[in-house]
Amino acid sequence: MANVQSTTIVNVGYRSTNYWVVSAGTSRLLVDIGWPGTLGTMKANLKRMGVPLQEIRFALATHYHIDHAGLAEELKREGVPLLVLDVQVKAIPVMKTWTKPEDNYIDITEEGNVVITFEQSRHVLSQIGIGGEILHTPGHSDHCVSLLLDDGSVFTGDLPPKEFAFDNPTALATWQNLEERGARRVYPAHGPIRPINWERQ
Repeated sequence: MANVQSTTIVNVGYRSTNYWVVSAGTSRLLVDIGWPGTLGTMKANLKRMGVPLQEIRFALATHYHIDHAGLAEELKREGVPLLVLDVQVKAIPVMKTWTKPEDNYIDITEEGNVVITFEQSRHVLSQIGIGGEILHTPGHSDHCVSLLLDDGSVFTGDLPPKEFAFDNPTALATWQNLEERGARRVYPAHGPIRPINWERQ
């Protein structure tokens, strides 16, 4: 098992969506993957933030909506494998139904996908030097996942913030689970980084 290293986090997002690069030295994970047809923008933002594309070991979509996973196949063609949780597999082909021809979406093929279970996620992440796990975090959609690092950073995609989830018991249960597992700082797909209990601060 690889040695887990301290991590750094940068945002390479655009068009109101955050795309987070979690790095352990020169071994990197991209959390959420970009709009379809925007490979040039993604490459430019990675370069601006000092992240070589070839150092990204995996791309992980928190869920399969086009602003989070639309660029997946294009990145795979650039050599970045797609890390897929088993609960997400059936959602991948459904995403196409939400696209329009002008989106320039390229279908995600099975080739180049690394499908794992949640139980396997810690080992897979440790192989690239990152200490953490991937958790099932429904509340926005049933196939949503979050990356929880051992330092308490959690990447939650579109999981509704707690203060807006009073009528969403699934999301509230997910937040409780994240907090019990040690989540402290939230890196959402939209909006600023915040403490997990920021509404009480």
